[in-house]
Amino acid sequence: MTTLSSEISLRRIATNGIEVNVAIAGRGPAVLLLHGFPHTWQLWSEVIGPLARGHRVIAPDLRGLGASTRAADGYDAGNLAVDAAGLLDAVGEPTAAVVGIDAGTPPAFLLAMRHQHRVRRLVLMESLLGTLPGAEDFLSAGPPWWFGFHAVPGLAEKVVAGNEAAYIDWFLDAGTLGHGVPGPIRDAFVEAYGNPEALRCAFSYYRAMPASARQIHDAAATARLTVPTMAVGAHPVGDALARQLAPITDVLIHHEIPGCGHIIPLHAPTELVSLLSDFLAADRGAALRPD
Repeated sequence: MTTLSSEISLRRIATNGIEVNVAIAGRGPAVLLLHGFPHTWQLWSEVIGPLARGHRVIAPDLRGLGASTRAADGYDAGNLAVDAAGLLDAVGEPTAAVVGIDAGTPPAFLLAMRHQHRVRRLVLMESLLGTLPGAEDFLSAGPPWWFGFHAVPGLAEKVVAGNEAAYIDWFLDAGTLGHGVPGPIRDAFVEAYGNPEALRCAFSYYRAMPASARQIHDAAATARLTVPTMAVGAHPVGDALARQLAPITDVLIHHEIPGCGHIIPLHAPTELVSLLSDFLAADRGAALRPD
């Protein structure tokens, strides 16, 4: 175990055939944070501290990303949900509030759909849920250009090789509407994706999207999302995710953060912490209430 500060420690934890690098902080009801691309657990750097005042925060590097195992396969959302459930088992948490953004949203959703007894509350941000109805306006001009680029096996790794920093910077600038992210976090992201094998793992998420979409479709066709759920939108996804969730979710709250880019935890951390704190307050009270 590596201690980064008085609040955050890093651990390597075995789950579902891989080892996951995990940042853990605080005590209380568990909150699992699932990042996206091109991020690591450090996406949540400005969120972990405030949340850890009343929760045990668990922020892994997803399969193949950051310092987690560069697995050969298993990047579909269903298997990533198995990773997450195994991680909760390994740290002794039978339940958690789960927060997902970007590539972390589909596995967070499937974890809640397939194991609703394990997810007390669900927060989903800035992603689409496969081909579920509701995102037609967002997709009217087609999906973002990099979806197709990343989906071609082996291509993007070769094209990006030697230009990883510039490529990652483009996403970080676009995702914060030109503001960029703090220098040390930017450097950590660039280092995390600075070689072809790391990029291969990242692009595997896009190559698994058809399988993930089928899993999401099947889950939504056979069950409803019964856990209290909050959808948080910014630019560019906006309310598309909430529109996908509305027909299949029993309790849905939707917020959009004006003037905020895709990378909400780093572009608008104060607003996000406020939304999460309010949404998780009821969860914390229920979790601490004696039986």
